[in-house]
Amino acid sequence: MSDGQTGRCLCGKVEYNTGGEPLWVTICYCRFCQRATGSDRMIEPIFERDPFRFTHGNPSVYTLPSDGSGKDINVHFCSECGTKLALTFERWPDRLGIYVGTLDKPTSISVTPENSKHIFLSEARPGTIVPPGFLFYERHAAENDGTPIEPNVRKEPYVVEG
Repeated sequence: MSDGQTGRCLCGKVEYNTGGEPLWVTICYCRFCQRATGSDRMIEPIFERDPFRFTHGNPSVYTLPSDGSGKDINVHFCSECGTKLALTFERWPDRLGIYVGTLDKPTSISVTPENSKHIFLSEARPGTIVPPGFLFYERHAAENDGTPIEPNVRKEPYVVEG
């Protein structure tokens, strides 16, 4: 396995290796991500699915359809402590997202205008700020058929209003 990032759940029953570095980082403000994290957003590094491996233990999986695309999202979590570790997607079967806080070194994932995008600003809490130069979208960054959507980019901070 190639070098990658390592991480684990709270109790240590399930561990993983990403098998490489992230393709990009998604910062998502949708209600699913808000509920899944208990926060106002999820920071989700996206990796190639194939080299990713659970290296210790096997997570349980909860599947539900996305409100945005209607396609299934699979939440991989530890059945012992309940920590959500990763997401796999019917829509993108070759990709996997991880919950950045489960990394052994979460600060090793930088979030820059060059490697990230903010999505679902339409569901963000009022007062949420997107820094200047970052790509952002009111909803998804692509249509259901995969066609890219033109991003918004501002030279000044973008503040979500109530």
